[in-house]
Amino acid sequence: MFFIKDLTHTINLHPSFFGPTTHQYLTTKLHADVEGTCTGKYGYIIAVLAIITVGSGTIQPGTGMAEFEVRYKAIVYRPFKGEVLEGIVSNVNKMGFFADVGPLTVFVSTHLIPTSIFFDSGSNPPAFRVKGQEQDDDTGTITKGTKVRLKIVGTRVDATEIFAIGTIKEEFLGAMMSATHQNA
Repeated sequence: MFFIKDLTHTINLHPSFFGPTTHQYLTTKLHADVEGTCTGKYGYIIAVLAIITVGSGTIQPGTGMAEFEVRYKAIVYRPFKGEVLEGIVSNVNKMGFFADVGPLTVFVSTHLIPTSIFFDSGSNPPAFRVKGQEQDDDTGTITKGTKVRLKIVGTRVDATEIFAIGTIKEEFLGAMMSATHQNA
């Protein structure tokens, strides 16, 4: 899930930034450029931990801009097939639901939801409910804002994004009990 990785990034610097604060500007620019982005190969870059080296800048002909190659150490988040995660449901529809697990959005199809849970088309907001459950009982109900535990069954990686499919069709997966239900 979380890893520490050595990465490189190229920064183009305008001549107006040359001077005693060049290194400080490169550090600020590196954080702004890479934190919160996704590389298909390594995953989501959560935070830059340290700058390892800053190469000597190469002046670009015709523009006067300098190109610096920066090596840095960062925390990256990469989901794997078979990993169990906790997330918050962001969208529910008759096809399934989407859950946000940090920067990753996981789709759980109705085919990967137990048969004891059905889509309640009459509820507002849309929800999945346990069969035989009272309308006012929300134990095990999956709706927007519900915390769920899910297992990743597949991922697809693009150049700048990661897509994941999850399931709640196994034991100990699904809607997590809120504090009000645990104390009852």
